[in-house]
Amino acid sequence: MRRPNRKLWGGRFSRPTALPIERFTQSLRVDQRLGGCDLRASIAHARMLGKTKIIPARISRRLAKALTGMLRDFKRGKMRLDPSAEDIHTAIQLELEKRAGEAAQYLHTARSRNDQVVTDLRLYCKEALERVDDQILRLQRKILDQAGRAGAQIIPGYTHLQHAQPMLGAHLFLGYLEALERDRQRLRAARGRVDELPLGSGALTGTGLPIDRKLVAGLLGFSRVSENSVDAVTERDFAAEILSDLGILGLHLSRIAEDLILFATHEFGFIRFDERLLTGSSMMPQKQNPDFLELTRAGTSRIIGNLMQLFTLLKGLPSGYQRDLQLDKECLFEGLDRAQGMLDTLSLGFGAIHWNPKAALRQLSDEALYATDLAEYLVLKGVPFALAHRAVGQLLAHAEGRGISLASLPLKEFRRFSPAFEQGVYALLNPSASIRRKRSLGSTGPARVRACLLRWQKKLH
Repeated sequence: MRRPNRKLWGGRFSRPTALPIERFTQSLRVDQRLGGCDLRASIAHARMLGKTKIIPARISRRLAKALTGMLRDFKRGKMRLDPSAEDIHTAIQLELEKRAGEAAQYLHTARSRNDQVVTDLRLYCKEALERVDDQILRLQRKILDQAGRAGAQIIPGYTHLQHAQPMLGAHLFLGYLEALERDRQRLRAARGRVDELPLGSGALTGTGLPIDRKLVAGLLGFSRVSENSVDAVTERDFAAEILSDLGILGLHLSRIAEDLILFATHEFGFIRFDERLLTGSSMMPQKQNPDFLELTRAGTSRIIGNLMQLFTLLKGLPSGYQRDLQLDKECLFEGLDRAQGMLDTLSLGFGAIHWNPKAALRQLSDEALYATDLAEYLVLKGVPFALAHRAVGQLLAHAEGRGISLASLPLKEFRRFSPAFEQGVYALLNPSASIRRKRSLGSTGPARVRACLLRWQKKLH
């Protein structure tokens, strides 16, 4: 007589698993966060089994009642999982046997761990993506509030980290909203592809029992059921898509963090943060460091690493479930956790920004910032742009060579480089005048920025 094996697959085995194998293959530490999803899926499955008369109605009711109690305890942190269990599915089955007795032996009818685990993972991803969407929205609202507070604050715009042209600080921040909105759209589209029930696919080929997959889909909030049982248990492309989208989100968050890091330095000095967000140095008493931004910047590398790890894990697998897929959850969970932490931290950061107008004004005294305005001035006087570009470049080199400002040059000096220059040229050497000249759609012109602020306020609030 064989000793009973506590594992879900133990009927074929008469001896316990070797301890090193047990330790190496155990996944409870990682997949226990799927417990709530596993219990919900099991409740729906038990009810379906009773509804279709595959199991007696009284057994179905007993299972659903016991599982519902377990779900309540799990959410409250009161359900003790057997630490020796192979995975969360086994841990739940063992607890169910304690609470429901012999009825627990009916639960695994018409399902496999293969379709069970991917169902849990899809449920988890749907809920996680809702949270991420809320967090991106919260960050967008914080950025929008900060853009509104920036008001008429003008800062230098940069290309190649060199002075380029003046722009409104609000315009830069509103640009962040555009990128984050695309991130929301990508993740929503990914959630739509996750919204498919694999349960009922069995181990590989479905089941001969008269299950009702659409009933289960409705109970769990899935909009559709999977069409191919092999694809349903094999594919993790939805996880790769989520990590890819999170990677793009991370790129945006990293770039935003880098801008804020630069702007908070003494060399730029445009902004400062509340000191409760900053950290110090163990050696240098004066330091107040924006470590939260540096770790946001660094966190993106971890998300991208998770994506590459998952791609590498999936790339050579044959069709059908393979145990390699046990490791997909570590990549996905860490990527989601990292992205959510970065979003929350940046939301806090944007709520604690203070502008330093004097520092920005010092930078705006660089007259090279107005070179494009001078060239466009000449264009409006009928000068071809290539000639206007050359004339302004030569003018700047001339002033720099003499060590004097453009504002100090007499008009005749301007006219040496283009006779189209007139007295009104001096009014261009001004940050407010520069941004007021911007009229194109999507530009930093004050009217355009005000309209953009109103548009985002309607959209986000």
